[in-house]
Amino acid sequence: MSDAEEALVQEQLEALHDHHAEEHEDDIVSIALPAAEGEEDIFGLAGTAVDGTQWTVGDCEFRFPLQSISKVVTYALALEDNGRETTLRHVGVEPSGDPFHSITFDDEHQRPHNPMVNAGALVAAYLVHGDTADEKIARILDRMRAFAGAPDLEVDQELLADQLAAADRNLAISYLMRSLGMLTGDIEENLRVYLSMCSVRVTTCELSTVGATLANGGLNPLSGRRALDANHVRDVVSVMMTCGMYDAVGEWATDVGIPAKSGVSGGIVAVMPGRLGLATFSPGLDAHGNSVRGQAVFRELSARYGLHMFATPDQTRFGRLRRTGGPRLTRA
Repeated sequence: MSDAEEALVQEQLEALHDHHAEEHEDDIVSIALPAAEGEEDIFGLAGTAVDGTQWTVGDCEFRFPLQSISKVVTYALALEDNGRETTLRHVGVEPSGDPFHSITFDDEHQRPHNPMVNAGALVAAYLVHGDTADEKIARILDRMRAFAGAPDLEVDQELLADQLAAADRNLAISYLMRSLGMLTGDIEENLRVYLSMCSVRVTTCELSTVGATLANGGLNPLSGRRALDANHVRDVVSVMMTCGMYDAVGEWATDVGIPAKSGVSGGIVAVMPGRLGLATFSPGLDAHGNSVRGQAVFRELSARYGLHMFATPDQTRFGRLRRTGGPRLTRA
């Protein structure tokens, strides 16, 4: 990437951040985590390209819990541990059309609909290899560090304790799945694995690196460490595209057209294969549990800069410089 193109991307991201920083307050329905009350104005936007170039705008060093975004990494490791066919027998890849915490299943196949809803993520945690919950937690955490290029990532134990104390619905889902044969063993220990991953805190910049690692075929472009076997990257990114934005995924696929995963803490990570990862953080949520500002940023990226996966090359203007009428470079 040239210096001119790198500078142009920074300028474009700053313009997006400025545009949406003062917008959308009236669209916010909730702040999911009590600890985030009063943090509505925190807003980070970051990008990491597959060549390692990074851009940051706003509150990109603020740490927030991954929450449901962690499902991407747990599912990735479940795929690597068990293979595609075995994993698919236990958890499907179809959007459910229901909220992420719904107690609904794919009755035809006796499995959760997909790994991006709570039921599916609990099964994915169950599928990760390990003799104990602590071993599973350590393995998934190590994989998160590889994806983010952040060796110091840790589980926030205080947040984990709070989530375990309020886990009745996830326990209900788990016990029902065990009664149906979708899970076996210690339900509470499996829940601890899942919620431990939800309780890992990251920055927006680190989250964009997760996206870039997937965009780069599973190889972290900053550290050079492989976070996921390349054979499984397509499956992970495909499920993000079809199931990653809760029960608003159809609208997202149409309006934005970028594989992404959100979390109720306010983060969104997006993957543009072969190009870059983008991430936003803003804790104000809509009725589906997705960040209001984050969605607005990605909608503008798609509409204004042509980052929709089905955009034609002439529509894609993000970070591009076009020559017109001679050697002078003009911004597209």
